[in-house]
Amino acid sequence: MRKTAEKRPTYRMNKKIIINDKMQKGHYFLTEPTGRNFSPEFKPEFTPSEMLELGVFGGKYMNDCQNEFPASWFKNAKLSPEKKDPNLNFFKVDASLPLKEWQKKGWIHPEDPRGWFQWYCRYYYGRRIPEEDQRQIKRWKAFRRHIGAIKKNCSPGSLTCRPKQRQALLHWAYDSLKL
Repeated sequence: MRKTAEKRPTYRMNKKIIINDKMQKGHYFLTEPTGRNFSPEFKPEFTPSEMLELGVFGGKYMNDCQNEFPASWFKNAKLSPEKKDPNLNFFKVDASLPLKEWQKKGWIHPEDPRGWFQWYCRYYYGRRIPEEDQRQIKRWKAFRRHIGAIKKNCSPGSLTCRPKQRQALLHWAYDSLKL
Protein backbone atom coordinates (compact mmCIF):
# COMPACT_ATOMS: atom_id res chain seq x y z
CA MET A 1 0.00 0.00 0.00
CA ARG A 2 1.74 3.15 -1.17
CA LYS A 3 1.28 6.28 0.94
CA THR A 4 2.29 8.84 -1.66
CA ALA A 5 2.21 9.04 -5.40
CA GLU A 6 5.75 9.16 -6.68
CA LYS A 7 6.53 11.43 -9.61
CA ARG A 8 7.77 9.33 -12.47
CA PRO A 9 10.33 10.85 -14.81
CA THR A 10 9.53 10.83 -18.48
CA TYR A 11 10.36 7.38 -19.76
CA ARG A 12 12.99 6.99 -22.43
CA MET A 13 13.63 3.50 -23.83
CA ASN A 14 17.19 2.32 -23.26
CA LYS A 15 18.25 5.33 -21.22
CA LYS A 16 21.88 4.80 -20.16
CA ILE A 17 22.52 5.05 -16.41
CA ILE A 18 26.10 5.66 -15.28
CA ILE A 19 27.35 3.83 -12.17
CA ASN A 20 30.21 5.51 -10.34
CA ASP A 21 30.37 4.63 -6.67
CA LYS A 22 32.79 3.02 -4.21
CA MET A 23 31.83 -0.53 -5.17
CA GLN A 24 31.09 -0.33 -8.87
CA LYS A 25 31.81 1.58 -12.05
CA GLY A 26 30.03 1.08 -15.35
CA HIS A 27 26.55 1.52 -16.73
CA TYR A 28 23.23 -0.16 -17.46
CA PHE A 29 20.17 0.68 -19.51
CA LEU A 30 16.59 1.30 -18.42
CA THR A 31 14.25 -0.77 -20.55
CA GLU A 32 10.99 -0.24 -18.63
CA PRO A 33 9.25 2.82 -17.16
CA THR A 34 10.12 3.55 -13.53
CA GLY A 35 7.87 1.62 -11.13
CA ARG A 36 6.03 -0.26 -13.89
CA ASN A 37 5.93 -3.51 -15.80
CA PHE A 38 7.00 -5.72 -12.92
CA SER A 39 6.83 -9.49 -13.08
CA PRO A 40 3.28 -10.54 -12.06
CA GLU A 41 4.86 -12.51 -9.19
CA PHE A 42 6.57 -9.42 -7.75
CA LYS A 43 4.35 -7.11 -5.72
CA PRO A 44 6.51 -5.08 -3.32
CA GLU A 45 4.53 -3.08 -0.81
CA PHE A 46 6.95 -0.14 -0.66
CA THR A 47 8.87 1.81 -3.28
CA PRO A 48 12.61 2.33 -2.73
CA SER A 49 11.86 5.97 -1.85
CA GLU A 50 9.31 4.95 0.79
CA MET A 51 11.74 2.44 2.28
CA LEU A 52 14.52 5.02 2.52
CA GLU A 53 12.11 7.50 4.13
CA LEU A 54 10.86 4.97 6.69
CA GLY A 55 14.41 3.99 7.64
CA VAL A 56 16.31 0.95 6.40
CA PHE A 57 19.83 -0.48 6.67
CA GLY A 58 20.84 1.93 9.43
CA GLY A 59 20.86 4.76 6.92
CA LYS A 60 24.15 3.61 5.44
CA TYR A 61 23.14 1.61 2.41
CA MET A 62 23.15 3.98 -0.55
CA ASN A 63 25.04 7.09 0.52
CA ASP A 64 27.48 7.03 -2.42
CA CYS A 65 24.91 5.87 -5.01
CA GLN A 66 22.54 8.81 -4.99
CA ASN A 67 23.59 10.14 -8.40
CA GLU A 68 22.41 6.89 -9.97
CA PHE A 69 18.76 7.33 -8.98
CA PRO A 70 16.18 10.14 -9.00
CA ALA A 71 16.93 12.85 -6.40
CA SER A 72 13.32 12.54 -5.18
CA TRP A 73 14.14 9.11 -3.72
CA PHE A 74 16.53 10.75 -1.24
CA LYS A 75 14.58 13.92 -0.41
CA ASN A 76 13.26 12.51 2.90
CA ALA A 77 15.60 9.53 3.24
CA LYS A 78 17.04 8.69 6.63
CA LEU A 79 20.75 8.48 5.85
CA SER A 80 23.80 8.31 8.07
CA PRO A 81 26.87 10.14 6.74
CA GLU A 82 29.40 8.28 8.91
CA LYS A 83 28.42 4.75 9.92
CA LYS A 84 25.39 2.51 10.16
CA ASP A 85 22.99 3.79 12.81
CA PRO A 86 20.19 1.33 13.73
CA ASN A 87 18.31 4.22 15.37
CA LEU A 88 17.58 5.47 11.85
CA ASN A 89 15.75 2.21 11.10
CA PHE A 90 11.98 2.37 11.47
CA PHE A 91 12.00 -0.23 14.26
CA LYS A 92 15.27 1.09 15.80
CA VAL A 93 17.01 -2.31 15.56
CA ASP A 94 19.77 -3.75 13.40
CA ALA A 95 18.24 -6.39 11.15
CA SER A 96 21.03 -6.72 8.58
CA LEU A 97 23.74 -9.26 8.00
CA PRO A 98 27.13 -7.83 6.99
CA LEU A 99 27.83 -7.77 3.25
CA LYS A 100 30.61 -10.34 3.79
CA GLU A 101 27.96 -12.84 4.95
CA TRP A 102 25.86 -12.20 1.85
CA GLN A 103 28.96 -12.74 -0.30
CA LYS A 104 29.91 -15.92 1.59
CA LYS A 105 26.41 -17.37 1.09
CA GLY A 106 26.50 -16.60 -2.66
CA TRP A 107 23.57 -14.18 -2.53
CA ILE A 108 25.40 -11.39 -4.38
CA HIS A 109 25.24 -11.05 -8.16
CA PRO A 110 28.11 -9.18 -9.86
CA GLU A 111 25.67 -6.66 -11.40
CA ASP A 112 24.47 -5.65 -7.91
CA PRO A 113 27.42 -5.91 -5.50
CA ARG A 114 25.41 -4.43 -2.60
CA GLY A 115 22.71 -7.08 -2.74
CA TRP A 116 18.96 -7.33 -2.89
CA PHE A 117 18.03 -3.70 -2.21
CA GLN A 118 20.38 -2.46 -4.90
CA TRP A 119 18.81 -4.95 -7.30
CA TYR A 120 15.32 -3.75 -6.26
CA CYS A 121 16.22 -0.08 -6.74
CA ARG A 122 17.52 -0.80 -10.22
CA TYR A 123 14.57 -3.04 -11.09
CA TYR A 124 12.12 -0.40 -9.85
CA TYR A 125 14.02 2.24 -11.83
CA GLY A 126 13.52 0.18 -15.00
CA ARG A 127 16.55 -2.07 -15.49
CA ARG A 128 15.84 -5.69 -16.35
CA ILE A 129 18.14 -8.73 -16.26
CA PRO A 130 15.66 -11.60 -16.79
CA GLU A 131 17.59 -14.46 -15.14
CA GLU A 132 18.75 -12.34 -12.19
CA ASP A 133 15.30 -10.75 -11.82
CA GLN A 134 13.76 -14.21 -11.57
CA ARG A 135 16.32 -15.27 -8.92
CA GLN A 136 15.77 -12.14 -6.81
CA ILE A 137 11.99 -12.35 -7.06
CA LYS A 138 12.19 -15.96 -5.88
CA ARG A 139 14.28 -14.81 -2.89
CA TRP A 140 11.79 -11.99 -2.19
CA LYS A 141 8.87 -14.45 -2.22
CA ALA A 142 10.71 -16.80 0.16
CA PHE A 143 11.26 -13.97 2.65
CA ARG A 144 7.49 -13.73 3.06
CA ARG A 145 7.69 -16.60 5.57
CA HIS A 146 8.50 -14.01 8.25
CA ILE A 147 4.99 -12.58 7.91
CA GLY A 148 3.60 -15.88 9.14
CA ALA A 149 5.85 -15.81 12.21
CA ILE A 150 4.65 -12.33 13.12
CA LYS A 151 1.00 -13.25 12.62
CA LYS A 152 1.46 -16.39 14.72
CA ASN A 153 3.33 -14.75 17.60
CA CYS A 154 2.10 -11.14 17.77
CA SER A 155 -1.20 -9.43 18.48
CA PRO A 156 -2.50 -7.49 15.48
CA GLY A 157 -1.04 -3.98 15.41
CA SER A 158 1.59 -4.68 18.08
CA LEU A 159 4.58 -3.05 16.38
CA THR A 160 6.83 -3.75 19.39
CA CYS A 161 6.46 -7.51 18.89
CA ARG A 162 9.33 -9.00 16.85
CA PRO A 163 10.87 -5.69 15.78
CA LYS A 164 13.91 -7.35 14.19
CA GLN A 165 11.70 -9.51 11.97
CA ARG A 166 9.54 -6.50 11.12
CA GLN A 167 12.60 -4.44 10.19
CA ALA A 168 13.92 -7.27 8.05
CA LEU A 169 10.56 -7.43 6.25
CA LEU A 170 10.80 -3.69 5.60
CA HIS A 171 14.27 -4.26 4.10
CA TRP A 172 12.54 -6.59 1.61
CA ALA A 173 9.69 -4.13 0.78
CA TYR A 174 7.05 -5.93 2.87
CA ASP A 175 4.72 -3.85 5.04
CA SER A 176 4.60 -5.37 8.53
CA LEU A 177 2.99 -2.18 9.87
CA LYS A 178 -0.40 -3.52 8.80
CA LEU A 179 -0.01 -6.90 10.59
